[in-house]
Amino acid sequence: MAEITAAAVKDLREKSGAGMMDCKKALTEASGDIDAAMDWLRAKGLSAAAKKSSRTAAEGLVGIEVSGTRGAAVEVNSETDFVAKNDQFQTFVRDVTSVVMALGDDLATVKAAPLGDKTVEEILTHNIATIGENQNLRRARRLEVASGAVVAYVHNAAAPGLGKIGVLVALESEAGADVLEPLGKQIAMHIAAAFPLALNEEDLDPEIVERERAIATEKAAESGKPADIVAKMVDGAIAKYRKGHALVSQLLVMDGKTRIADVVANAAKAAGKPIALKDYVRFQLGEGIEREQSDFAAEVAAAAGVS
Repeated sequence: MAEITAAAVKDLREKSGAGMMDCKKALTEASGDIDAAMDWLRAKGLSAAAKKSSRTAAEGLVGIEVSGTRGAAVEVNSETDFVAKNDQFQTFVRDVTSVVMALGDDLATVKAAPLGDKTVEEILTHNIATIGENQNLRRARRLEVASGAVVAYVHNAAAPGLGKIGVLVALESEAGADVLEPLGKQIAMHIAAAFPLALNEEDLDPEIVERERAIATEKAAESGKPADIVAKMVDGAIAKYRKGHALVSQLLVMDGKTRIADVVANAAKAAGKPIALKDYVRFQLGEGIEREQSDFAAEVAAAAGVS
């Protein structure tokens, strides 16, 4: 068997754009011959998959899975919404969500995890080649509590456990499922609609808060009021911002008057057992991805050679 050097793997990777492990396997199959290895990658569709990797993938699905005190959420992106309806793609999202449930949410670990006779990353590469669109395992989170429940909600569900927005709510308590499930569902639906940025006010990203402070300062300065009044206006604006974006201090969307912290406290009082809202996850499909804007008319004109 020919020795497969790191330099040969690097060379093939640069020429094909395929993954390192795929390149190593191709060279092994081709007894170290670069050209034959390129043909092997092309035959497997792996080289073509690499070419698709530069295309923006902002559609796809969010996968959610829960079991008792543990829950997992993943986001897998594709280029078009059409692929989200593909059984092969949906199966992959479900399988990856189960991997996260079992192994945790470190993406490197998840991608290297076995699914049948391939790894998660190898199946993803295969799917890119066979479905014909760029796809990306973008993010994953797993929540777990010592006792209580992790409750899920999927908004705009495309299939069971799959949708456009996925939410997990972690409630730690000795109360029964008859209490925790409806409470968790109510909070999860609120999270889907209200989009909190952190669980508590102190958990808000300091950079975001400072950016809001700068905006509030500029607005207050335009009022022409004295400096001490401007300072109070800014402090008031920031206090309002913190309350409006921290989950526990938000007002429940369903009634517009009860703080989430009080919703939990009221449920605990009714159940006669403490309930702690420990954490949450909210994944919205394509959130934060800069989507490419295309001018279809211009593209047609260019293809036809019209300036």
